[in-house]
Amino acid sequence: MQMYQQGIQLRERKRGFHLITSEILQAMPHIGNIKTGMCQVFIQHTSASLSINENADPTVRKDFEMFFNKTIPENDPDYLHDDEGPDDMPAHLKAALLGCSVMIPIRNGRLALGTWQGIYLCEHRNYGGNRSLVITAWGD
Repeated sequence: MQMYQQGIQLRERKRGFHLITSEILQAMPHIGNIKTGMCQVFIQHTSASLSINENADPTVRKDFEMFFNKTIPENDPDYLHDDEGPDDMPAHLKAALLGCSVMIPIRNGRLALGTWQGIYLCEHRNYGGNRSLVITAWGD
């Protein structure tokens, strides 16, 4: 069994859903050494999240942003936690719903994503800053 781990920092992005699959692959070339295994990508933040979804049509990512903004609006007077602005608590709720990690099988040295799948950074803050990820890959 082989195990690899790499931390990376993603550049700051505007609020929304962003494809980061190529950045993951660039940071973890060791995936090519694994015939059968798993890759976990973990984000070390509570106001951004990760997801896997459509990688071709950018309107899907825009629709994701629209849906989450309608579902979890800013400026709700019932929120107690607003220390960093009106997007603070909504960002935490969105991140909790989507999650802080994704798992992808590795097959023949490649991520076994479907034809139309990509890894999303889901940035829920207006000014979230750089985001730190830990990528762990293991297998035979």
